[in-house]
Amino acid sequence: MKNTRLIVKGGVISPGELREIVNMSLEQGLKAISFGSRQDIIFPEDFLPIGKDKTDKYFFVYPDENSGNNIVSSYVSTDIFTNTPWLTGNKFLYILEQFKEQPQLKVNITDPKQQLVPLFTGHINFVASHHEDYWYLYIRLPNWDKMEVYPVLIYSWNIAEVYYAIEKIQIEEPDTVDMIFQLVNDSLDTNNRTIDKPLQLPFYPFPYYEGMNKLGIDQYWLGLYWRNNLYDLDFLKEMCDLCFDCKIGKICITPWKSFIVKGIPKERKLDWEKFLGKKGINVRHSLLELNWHLPVATEWALNLKTFLVRTLDQFDVSTYGLTFGISEYNREGHYFTSIVVEKNQMPKALETMKIRATYNVLYAKNFDPNTKEYIVLAQDVDKQELPTILIELSKKYFEELGNTVLEINQPIVKKELQERDIHQCSECLTLYNSEYGDVAQGIQKGVLFKDLPEDYCCSLCESPKNNFINFLEKV
Repeated sequence: MKNTRLIVKGGVISPGELREIVNMSLEQGLKAISFGSRQDIIFPEDFLPIGKDKTDKYFFVYPDENSGNNIVSSYVSTDIFTNTPWLTGNKFLYILEQFKEQPQLKVNITDPKQQLVPLFTGHINFVASHHEDYWYLYIRLPNWDKMEVYPVLIYSWNIAEVYYAIEKIQIEEPDTVDMIFQLVNDSLDTNNRTIDKPLQLPFYPFPYYEGMNKLGIDQYWLGLYWRNNLYDLDFLKEMCDLCFDCKIGKICITPWKSFIVKGIPKERKLDWEKFLGKKGINVRHSLLELNWHLPVATEWALNLKTFLVRTLDQFDVSTYGLTFGISEYNREGHYFTSIVVEKNQMPKALETMKIRATYNVLYAKNFDPNTKEYIVLAQDVDKQELPTILIELSKKYFEELGNTVLEINQPIVKKELQERDIHQCSECLTLYNSEYGDVAQGIQKGVLFKDLPEDYCCSLCESPKNNFINFLEKV
């Protein structure tokens, strides 16, 4: 990790705290900061460590340090998008306040009725149930290959102590949720509740989260998004001052590299609009622009997104309800978008050669990232082929769109490929997929790897057939 991160618990920060952080950055001559996918703040590579006397209440993770894990929460969605009736913003804040020590594991605390914040990207995932003040718990520890549901519902005021008990138990390397349940029960006296039905996740379209929007009768909320995820420090400083003036106590970071300000008084709406206008801030990007998740400070990913968005816009393609992710190839990753474009690794032996990058396209089962089950649609395709593939996926999404309800009552595989005949060259990592064959070498679609001629070789590096390994066993 090259960038410094500032952990923001639950994605909730006060204007005063943000202004202090902005001032620290300005003192170092920085111009902008970014936001990360776990609702944290990301600083440029040249950010210098801050003395502890100035940062006692902040948790910085510097380059090459063991990553401090953040608590992701859907507090940001409360009151502005569909939500579980009993789960208020204050309840989120009370729960977050219970976490006194920085977690060693990734924790998600979310409302299943919202779509802005992913439910299952943590090691420990608390998901609100239909019973007031009770939560489902889904666990996928770092070395587990699947996620398992905890056998009882967790009471709101036991969430932090249950988490810390699991964190402590982790040194015993538990390999099942039943083992964790027994160890937690031995150490804690908690107010659990029996699970009377599995978690149900109706599909909700991805929301539009930008611009000035009505909140109740006499307030507004404002969503702000920068295309390049570089938020100007002078702008943020003035915005914090305006929050103070309007008695706004919280600013919420989203997992989409943006932030939301809730509780703007109706009588101050014009002041905010004038402020944004004077700063030249555009607050009405299309949903096609907003529904992308990219790695921080990665130029190739931003360029690819720009190319894809412009191309899809030219074809007037609707992507309402869909989300897209761009990432490096990583079978250990945990995506939270409907559609993922993976950039394949360039073999080290070929890094000095000018070879065009290739990409894989995956989509979530039912186009719902909460399934955590991804299907590989295309592999090793050129950048120019991606728009056509995404357009076809968009059509497929609308054809299948219905009232599908996902029941989360079975272990969820973190990322499954369907049963396929896929083998990978161990030299350059090129894939042979029988579904597509190898047109360049005259191999038709449907020819299994075992039926390839013995003199078959890799189409990229010409490595022999016996240098290929079973890709599905590898992942």
